Amino acid sequence: MKSSKLARRIAVAAAALAATVGIAFASSEVSGITADQALQKLMDGNTRYVDSKLSASALCDASARGKLAKSQHPYAIILSCSDSRVPPEIIFDQALGEVFVVRVAGNVADPLVLGSVEYAAEHLGSPLIMVLGHERCGAVTATVAGGKPEGNIGAIVKEIAPAAKKAKAACKGKAKEEIVECAVEINAKAVAAQLPKKSKLLAKELKEGKIKIVAAKYDLDDGKVTLLK
Repeated sequence: MKSSKLARRIAVAAAALAATVGIAFASSEVSGITADQALQKLMDGNTRYVDSKLSASALCDASARGKLAKSQHPYAIILSCSDSRVPPEIIFDQALGEVFVVRVAGNVADPLVLGSVEYAAEHLGSPLIMVLGHERCGAVTATVAGGKPEGNIGAIVKEIAPAAKKAKAACKGKAKEEIVECAVEINAKAVAAQLPKKSKLLAKELKEGKIKIVAAKYDLDDGKVTLLK
């Protein structure tokens, strides 16, 4: 009798362990595409957006929610500005579960942001990281203008300040609007370059060819995303 109860307990414990292991493996599955393929998917989606041929909304129904309820395997990580006019899922025409988005004013990378990016790269297997700046960014404009920011905004300005300084030197003599756009691009490229320098995990994944990091800029007027070299 005791032997029978013990056997049942062992069986239950084994089943629970198997389920846990299954979940662990599922959460570490990769998206199934390369970084270059992921980048092409994003740019193709942006083309649909620009051409007003959006299709992703059809893939955001109850069925899609059900399939994603227990796991996610986004193929790209997008670090973008919080600006209400730049929602990555829409401007890249992506459905639920396809992109892991981290948004913060000025698309800067503090430890909290880095942790989110690391999580998606390591545990979700996303092969592409895009740092996305945008035209006429308010955070960058405020930094270029100078002055003393109020509250915690100063922490954001401090992160963008090096890019603003470089832009003022590189675009000396140009209109303020041009300096801002120059700073937006310099900032996006700088953040992309800093990611593996600030994160040992991302540096390791980059060295092993598991991830690719790119910088890009969104145009508020025509909706186009341009990769920054």
